[in-house]
Amino acid sequence: MTARRKAGDLGPEDAVLVISVAAEMSGLHAQTLRTYDRLGIVTPERTRGGGRRYSLKDVALLREVQRLSQDEGVNLAGVKRIIELTTQADALRSRVAELAEEVAELRRRTGAPGRAGNELVHVPRSNAVVVWRPRHQRDDD
Repeated sequence: MTARRKAGDLGPEDAVLVISVAAEMSGLHAQTLRTYDRLGIVTPERTRGGGRRYSLKDVALLREVQRLSQDEGVNLAGVKRIIELTTQADALRSRVAELAEEVAELRRRTGAPGRAGNELVHVPRSNAVVVWRPRHQRDDD
């Protein structure tokens, strides 16, 4: 969890830009930004009155949308899917990092080495043989 900041302590990712400034910074027309918002491609934060407020991250995403659309020839539906998959992949990478950290912590606590093949918890092994037959081949006594 991140520490709370005071009202005046805004970082670059927190910058809020009106649509005209975001349009100028991204090199797009304001109407294009409205279209992207309506299609769910780039969705800025909203003020209480409903005005759009773009962050610098939003502006970077707008530039990427323009690049994919103009330079790569991807249609807007494809751009939207690419953004969704990229966001999902980023979230999965973050989750994998969290889980790896959790496993490392468990290994530290249990004293288990971090090499492949070692167990976090010892499970006794057995030499017993189990014979399995499908139900339809079993004797119903």
